[in-house]
Amino acid sequence: MQAAIRLYGEIGHKKTTVADIAQNLSMSSANVYRFFPSRRAIEEAVVEEVLEEAASAAAEAARTNGPALRCVAAILKAIADCNEARPAKHRRLQDLITLAVRQNWMVVLAYHDKIRGVVRPIIGTGQARGEVRGGSPMALTCCLLEAMDVHLNPSRMGAATLRPSFEEMLRFCTGSLSRAPLWQPVEMASQVHLKAAG
Repeated sequence: MQAAIRLYGEIGHKKTTVADIAQNLSMSSANVYRFFPSRRAIEEAVVEEVLEEAASAAAEAARTNGPALRCVAAILKAIADCNEARPAKHRRLQDLITLAVRQNWMVVLAYHDKIRGVVRPIIGTGQARGEVRGGSPMALTCCLLEAMDVHLNPSRMGAATLRPSFEEMLRFCTGSLSRAPLWQPVEMASQVHLKAAG
């Protein structure tokens, strides 16, 4: 797998053959096929290995002490940092990651499940402490990850798109999740009414 990651990063997964991987390891292609039944199986294993870096970083960040939303912010930052660092570490590997995400490979779906599994309990804990607004913890988790997708999606790194910075988007999302004081909706409604009247 490490040999495949190295070759995919250097020349791309489309140009890398099983024979190339075998040669890099000084073994026969037949020996590689003892461990992986197909080239696609190798590619899936590589994608899983790369995404596991982000999943592990997220799990580590989930151990952050303090308020729930600070912990959530640390998790999201850890994932975003892994995604940002990937192109520098593996120049051409991003094409394979993008393909896997766009085609919804099982390893990608499993990765998304892991990230939801890391974030959801933190949201639930924040609700129990009165720090996070009410609602289904899973629904709030999915809304949060969907809103932050432009910075968290492993296939969107380097995409030329107009987007808010990570910090701006994070402030928006955590502000939306935070339990607002009871007076805030009334004041906001008043401001909206005044603007509409003006």
